[in-house]
Amino acid sequence: MKLRALTVAAGAAVLALGLAACSGTAGAATGTDAPAAANGGYAVDANTLVFGVVPDSVDTQTNYQPLMDYIAKETGKKVEYHESTDYAALIEAAVAGKVDVASFSGFTYITATNAGAKLTPISSIVTKQGQEPGYYSEAIVPKGSSITSIKDFKGKKVCFVDPSSTSGYLFPSYNLLKDGIDPKTGVSPVFAGKHDVSVQKVGEGTECEAGFAEDSEVAKSDKVTVVDKTMVPGAPLVYNSALPKETADKVVTALKEITIDDIVKAGIKGADSNAFKATFYATKPVDDKYYDIIRDICEKTKADQCKK
Repeated sequence: MKLRALTVAAGAAVLALGLAACSGTAGAATGTDAPAAANGGYAVDANTLVFGVVPDSVDTQTNYQPLMDYIAKETGKKVEYHESTDYAALIEAAVAGKVDVASFSGFTYITATNAGAKLTPISSIVTKQGQEPGYYSEAIVPKGSSITSIKDFKGKKVCFVDPSSTSGYLFPSYNLLKDGIDPKTGVSPVFAGKHDVSVQKVGEGTECEAGFAEDSEVAKSDKVTVVDKTMVPGAPLVYNSALPKETADKVVTALKEITIDDIVKAGIKGADSNAFKATFYATKPVDDKYYDIIRDICEKTKADQCKK
């Protein structure tokens, strides 16, 4: 298996292939700079924080529940779960100020801020001790497949996650282009909608002969083989920059640099469960500049999804 370390400079000539224009750069305002939204800067009201997520898997709410309960305890507010139907819907919700705190993919964060959402990154979740923010976009094939590299994806039915997914589309597109394969015309693309569904469809080997998904979902399956992987920036936990400063400060304190032990000690139900431990160990601070690599790829790929 070949491990690809993605760099900003690598593959610039290949990235110039084909997709439509990417405009603008994104910037996140601070809690005091952002204009006050309706409801005093809250999505619903001053007693509620709406927690938005991208629809990564069927277990999304279960995975986030202890963290949401911890935010509720630390801020003294009710935390309301909001799972959008797809990535585009979460972006629209962020632009409209309908979420207060959210877990984005890096690409979704850039897309949302390009579209006008006022968001401030806080941290990124890591799942193991000693780990740095970041995770892998993995190229997968059915177990026993004759496909052994991304070059072999040409002409195949390939599962992506969503057009706004960092590890399920943007980085896979980058790697396909590096191997001379247009992600739109060089393969038959199938959008699975969620990472676990992409893994499932590839494992079945009928609708998709190959595909891409994030490593945490790939690891759950014994029906696929990883043929390539690329490290991508860690997904950010963000807050709506319109939140009142007092509330924003509490959210930042709750999420900036905590460990699973902190959540367990706070008496949060389910924090010591195997399910939560599999998806959360700690958070580590990140800022807007951390995602410049995604902006650079957007500029060079001219991906439609990067547009304002």
